[in-house]
Amino acid sequence: MIAMGRFILKCLKCGREYGQEYRLTCEDDDSLLRAEYFEKRLELRDQPGIGRFHSWLPIQEELTTEAGPVTYKSEALARELGLSNLYIGFSGYWPEKGAFIKTCSFKELEAHPTMQLLKESGGKAIVLASAGNTGRAFAHASALTGPDVYIVVPDSGIPKLWIPEEPTDSIHLISMTPGNDYTDAINLAGRIAKLPGMVPEGGAKNVARREGMGTVMLDAAVNIGRMPDHYFQAVGSGTGGISAWEAALRLRADGRFGSGLPKLQLAQNLPFVPMYNAWQAGRREIIPEIDMKDAKKQIEETYATVLTNRAPPYSVIGGLYDALVDTDGIMYAVTKEEALEAKALFEALEGIDILPPSAVAVASLLKAVEAGNVGKDDTILLNIAGGGFKRLKEDFTLFQVEPEVTVRDSDVPLEDLKI
Repeated sequence: MIAMGRFILKCLKCGREYGQEYRLTCEDDDSLLRAEYFEKRLELRDQPGIGRFHSWLPIQEELTTEAGPVTYKSEALARELGLSNLYIGFSGYWPEKGAFIKTCSFKELEAHPTMQLLKESGGKAIVLASAGNTGRAFAHASALTGPDVYIVVPDSGIPKLWIPEEPTDSIHLISMTPGNDYTDAINLAGRIAKLPGMVPEGGAKNVARREGMGTVMLDAAVNIGRMPDHYFQAVGSGTGGISAWEAALRLRADGRFGSGLPKLQLAQNLPFVPMYNAWQAGRREIIPEIDMKDAKKQIEETYATVLTNRAPPYSVIGGLYDALVDTDGIMYAVTKEEALEAKALFEALEGIDILPPSAVAVASLLKAVEAGNVGKDDTILLNIAGGGFKRLKEDFTLFQVEPEVTVRDSDVPLEDLKI
């Protein structure tokens, strides 16, 4: 247990409060917990990267990593789309823009505060499931900070498990054979996390992860001088959208960044679009037989595979449904072809390569402009949640993290894993 002093955790359903600790759930219900900070105004720290936003990160010690979001005003893409106030929130590697996320994904913004909170809470090893990007971010953070991390990934995620330094003994990768998907990895990771000495990373339930991702909105508001009118992002679990909403709520309470919440405009990648389907139908609940029929087949056909989560925090109190309702949000379904066209357009105009989820986000912005869902003078934040991989390879040697063991399904006897 770490000392009190910076925030409390509060259950969004029953209101029960907890001290500053590594906690994922309320003891009384399954709604999300939210951090309430004693610093009500955002006071920037003299730190690089994400550490600037220590006011609203659920950790004691200030982070000193270079990794952090970068916000800049678009010229070429904005001109192409006829927009006068398009801002790019870039999370990746682009040193010319001051972007130094060496895993090229905003998942690294989640990893650093989570690993710091783990250390401050006395935890020894963290367990997580990943479709690729999250695992890479936590492997990198483990290599830098030392705590053990156990990462479970489906076979499709293995190529994404590279880091910009030699893997350390603290990184333990467990792969699953073809036919398993991200949700199967989540199920296996959940079993491993119950072993003695293990701590579950927690996904959307992890306040440190959400606050780390929320710094994209904080950085934008600080740089623009106000909150944007619209926020665009591709989502798989929806945690990024929840994080942007929560950050905006704090910015509104701060009083210096505007009173209107940014409209969440979020996208999923066809054919796997369960949250889009439920939202279009006006439902809080995702109905598997309707919203993700033949889920595994759909996932195999999805271009941005990291956007495929069969159990997203959509329906839970404080989850994505509530975020969309509160911001009068919109969801889009983007095809592979639309994403590839958007990727080519963005890279040609903005001059940096982007990852598939970011391509889906750009495609959703194109759809929004065509549909008239944004005004030409509206202030828009486009979250490019991953990019700069080609640029990174110019400066760093990348090392593949090799699996310690490969398993056939999520019901494998845990003794077979030799943990």
